[in-house]
Amino acid sequence: MSLEEIIKNTIIQKSEPIGFDEFMDLALYYPAKGYYSAGAQKFGEQGDFVTAPETSDLFGYCLARQCAQILNSKNDILEFGAGSGVLASQILFELGRLDKLPNKYYILEVSAELKHRQKEIINKVLPELMDRVVWLDTLPRNFSGVVIANEVLDAMPAKRLIKKKNHFVELGVGCKDGQLVWQPFQRPYVSQKALLPKDAATGYVTEVNARAMAWVNSLFETMNQGLVLLVDYGMGRDEYFHPQRGEGTLRCYYQHKASDDPFVHVGQQDITTSVNFSDVADQAKNSGFTIAGYATQAMFLISLGIDEYLSVETDESKRIGLAQQIKQLVLPSAMGESFKVLALSKNRQVKLNGFKEQDLTHKL
Repeated sequence: MSLEEIIKNTIIQKSEPIGFDEFMDLALYYPAKGYYSAGAQKFGEQGDFVTAPETSDLFGYCLARQCAQILNSKNDILEFGAGSGVLASQILFELGRLDKLPNKYYILEVSAELKHRQKEIINKVLPELMDRVVWLDTLPRNFSGVVIANEVLDAMPAKRLIKKKNHFVELGVGCKDGQLVWQPFQRPYVSQKALLPKDAATGYVTEVNARAMAWVNSLFETMNQGLVLLVDYGMGRDEYFHPQRGEGTLRCYYQHKASDDPFVHVGQQDITTSVNFSDVADQAKNSGFTIAGYATQAMFLISLGIDEYLSVETDESKRIGLAQQIKQLVLPSAMGESFKVLALSKNRQVKLNGFKEQDLTHKL
């Protein structure tokens, strides 16, 4: 049975629509059939989208520099959803060069297929460091060190909401004439955590991500001390709820083509929503974190000296290649401004190098 049929049967059995977060969970993570659970290539030119680590090794090298600022020999790194394993390889390589290797590099990965790919690539690139890399199924306890989540929050199942006359209702997923369709719930949507735009016009659509908030809270509870680096595409609340963003931020990616239709290629396309960094920051502060910095990806990488890697390269053809990679990571028309970096700290007081050139915390 196809994943689409499984989802339709779930809706029929409930005799009512399911929340979009439930649909997204099934579409992305259903065992052996969901997008992140099945075996197809997802990242890079052969996949459906390109992430920053696939764009350039320099992305991971700069993250490693930020890690190196606070790591000591007793600290660990924990990476969530490590994708192809390329970012872990980049960070470990550069930390080795800086003589700042962590005690352990933990990877928490829900996809067995991606876990296999990660092991393959790290073992191929850094076989001498494989004994430091540990795959986990659950959060470690009493963690100290650096937590890294690159493009993780956007893949957490979110709820979609639509504005009715004087309140928001949840925009669910129903089944009509054998097809998956949008179907609003009747009851008003009530949230204790998310702030919603009060003056939104009727028909205005947006998203809230309660699971991301719960995840932030569980991170705080699992950490003794250290730093959390969240890298994702998103924005602060004012921009997130801009009147012109009336269709929400839902995006689907299939073979490098973007759409806003989650009901095609079910299980074969990525489904994401942009991150409301204000919500994340509010939850982080409520949990007990300190906001340690917030900047565009461009200014974060520039603060960490991404241009220095270019200046020390003597091979002209390699310099040209690196220059193109840096443009992709930092130009506003590419990844530079749509991606943000939010840093959270617990029991660590340090002025982070990644926010020397810019700190937009006041915009959260």
